[in-house]
Amino acid sequence: MTSPDTLPIRPETWEMIQQLVGFDTTSRESNLGLIEWVRDWLNRQGVPCHLTYDRSGMKANLLATVDPEHPGRTRSGGVILSGHTDVVPIDGQAWSTSPFVATLIGDRIHGRGTADMKSFIAAALAMTPRLLAAPLQVPLHFALSYDEEVGCLGVRSLIDDMAARALRPAACIVGEPTGMDVVVAHKGKRAFRCRVHGREAHSALTPLGVNAIEYAAQLIVHIRAMANQLRSNGPFQAGFDVPFTTLQTGTIKGGTATNIVPRECSFDFEFRYLPGVDPDRIESQIRNYAEEVLVPEMRQVEPASRIEFESMSDTPGLSIEETHRLTVLARALARNDRIGRVGYATEAGLFQAADVQSIVCGPGHIEQAHRPNEFVTLEQVARCEAFLERLLGHLCTHGPDDEAMRAR
Repeated sequence: MTSPDTLPIRPETWEMIQQLVGFDTTSRESNLGLIEWVRDWLNRQGVPCHLTYDRSGMKANLLATVDPEHPGRTRSGGVILSGHTDVVPIDGQAWSTSPFVATLIGDRIHGRGTADMKSFIAAALAMTPRLLAAPLQVPLHFALSYDEEVGCLGVRSLIDDMAARALRPAACIVGEPTGMDVVVAHKGKRAFRCRVHGREAHSALTPLGVNAIEYAAQLIVHIRAMANQLRSNGPFQAGFDVPFTTLQTGTIKGGTATNIVPRECSFDFEFRYLPGVDPDRIESQIRNYAEEVLVPEMRQVEPASRIEFESMSDTPGLSIEETHRLTVLARALARNDRIGRVGYATEAGLFQAADVQSIVCGPGHIEQAHRPNEFVTLEQVARCEAFLERLLGHLCTHGPDDEAMRAR
């Protein structure tokens, strides 16, 4: 085991990683322990924070601005360092270490959230004393959100709060694990729960019933046919691991016994669409097949039959030009010419939709996220620290240029 005294990363970063990983912020739990600890820690540094809570009051976002030249004032411009505080469950996973203890083994830091994405948050927060001592020409903002893992839910109220306070940052860096490559595009995602309501009957009299499972199955087959068509015919975009739009059904539930025609069936499905693809058109194809083909047939037997769709998540995609000023800056900060495009959605798409140009770049690899024994390497954390240090230098030598940064 490597000694913390000889780590290739700053002691304050290591201490912050240990602190943040120690909070169980699984999405189904409250994140207030972490958020309030960060708030209090920043307040002790002299950095004011603003929290936005969910309806239950058990979860919150945190927005903090480091602006030593204008303390306590709202000033436009600058850069957001954005990260989500929630993590995925450990249920059913075989861990060799305690998931909520940052454990150093060789050159790896193990623990839930080390890759996705508490190490980025820790490295950013650990910079605070140096930020406060630096002659920043524009502010730097910390944006920490809740419930990203269940549909990028929390960050929406954080963005609304920014607008209400007339806070208009010029750019956002979302620190999801990219191996410190600069990601300029990701797919958008929509997820739905579909509920099929039919009519029960004894299985010996099946024509008198409306089999909800069978009609759900027809709709699932239609969704799969759409997926096959997109896989064969595109459109395609180079650079993505899966260079076409995908659709898939994830869960299904229905029925009570084999001798009862099932009245109810529900299933969850999603589609992940390429930048430039119209998600409304995909959604309409699915809804129209249900309403124009399946429901009329169902109502020949049971007039009250219906198919309902509930939106579970809707996260827009991200796309920023490789020649955009923010992309060029991020590549220079990363000392890395690689450009990435990924299939998973992030909060960057929502920031961009709010007119804050965004890229994704952070330590660790997505392949290590959500798995037992999740880890980030010390080398990745050190590269993130160097990225942030160069960003600090940039913010001290370049004044506000909002319109140039926002140009699409």
